[in-house]
Amino acid sequence: MTAAHIGWIGIIRLGLVQTAIGSIVVLTTSTLNRVMVVELALPAMLPGALVALYYTVQLLRPRLGYGSDMGGRRTPWIIGGMAVLALGGLKAAGAVALMAQNVYAGVAMGIFAFVLIGVGVGACGTTLLALVAKRVAPERRAAAASILWTMMICGLILTSKLAGNFLDPFSLTRLVAVSAVVSAIAFAVTLAAIWGLEGDASAQAPVSASAKTPFRTAFAQVWAEPQARQFTMFVFVSMFAYQFQELVLEPFAGDVFKMTVGQTTSLSGVQHQGTLAGMILVAIAGAAWGGRFGSLRAWTVGGCLASALAVLGLVAAALYGPGFPLHMVVFALGMATGSFAMAAIGSMMALAGAGRGSREGTRMGLWGAAQAIGFGLGAFMGTVTADAARAAFGASDPAYAAVFAIEGALFLVAAHLALGAGQPKNSRVDAQAVAAESFAAGR
Repeated sequence: MTAAHIGWIGIIRLGLVQTAIGSIVVLTTSTLNRVMVVELALPAMLPGALVALYYTVQLLRPRLGYGSDMGGRRTPWIIGGMAVLALGGLKAAGAVALMAQNVYAGVAMGIFAFVLIGVGVGACGTTLLALVAKRVAPERRAAAASILWTMMICGLILTSKLAGNFLDPFSLTRLVAVSAVVSAIAFAVTLAAIWGLEGDASAQAPVSASAKTPFRTAFAQVWAEPQARQFTMFVFVSMFAYQFQELVLEPFAGDVFKMTVGQTTSLSGVQHQGTLAGMILVAIAGAAWGGRFGSLRAWTVGGCLASALAVLGLVAAALYGPGFPLHMVVFALGMATGSFAMAAIGSMMALAGAGRGSREGTRMGLWGAAQAIGFGLGAFMGTVTADAARAAFGASDPAYAAVFAIEGALFLVAAHLALGAGQPKNSRVDAQAVAAESFAAGR
């Protein structure tokens, strides 16, 4: 018996889960980072190492996705993953508070907390995307990707603002309390959003005995699929490029453009606003021009090329210095990366159901792991490249220009890989119809 497709209201409910994930992660990767470095005067490498641990744990995504494939139901994995994530978020705040009393005990607790966060995000996020790939109609998956990631970014912005208001006047006790409230709300929202959405267990198509293969065999079967393997390479390179300037942009703005801490923080906000605008642009363009621009591959390749052009603007900014329209370039970079990221996610959802059956979670896990490796390694190598280039050139301006030039080249490689990554035969969607349905009543 085949379960019915999830309609627009159901997609929005799944978007709430994505929002809940982001609300916890944004506190652990930004607020706690700042508290450790500024308020506690700890080395910056400490939060960097904890975040790197969080990304490393994401290598479990294929195994977690495989587990949801074999179970036949995604809901328990989503709820369980969010429970682990919420506990990890609370413990991470508690670990930072403990560091003020005993650094070693706090770091030990922080390691445990960030492992929980990594497992929670991996289980909940991977399974959520697998559910979308399995139960959302193919012609709606691109729109579903837009909805999920737009809601996630809105959640990041909303959580940052609300939590920021409640954290002042700052104290470690208040930090733990705010984190506890955010974690509790995130779990409650997830429970309410996902409850009953997947349907009864009896309505799910059972996993056949032949499909219940060992993880190693299942993983090898997915890796043997040309589309899955090629798309994995694209995800890694594109995310590596995406993160290459992540830890370099604010120091660059402060060093070359002499911006204050508040100004560089606002500059990062401009980039996030551009990312959201890029996602919305894809939806509007699809609605205006219809199926001619409905190819997910075209949007992915075009977004990578536009990202390369925007990064060239950063190269010019580094060489020109103060007076260059930096905010405009950073906003353009956000728009370009937002458009290609949304299209890539849509392609990911379409490709997850291609190939051997009962492997959606394993494929999503494989691509999630590739994304995590690309994110972590890209951010690290960007900083290493900046230091090496500064030592070679003896000046900051050409060093930053070199970093951005390398990032632009990486985006060109990503565009080339996207051309050969393949897509299912039905991945060309009528974007105009999708956009029209998006504003209709949920079914």
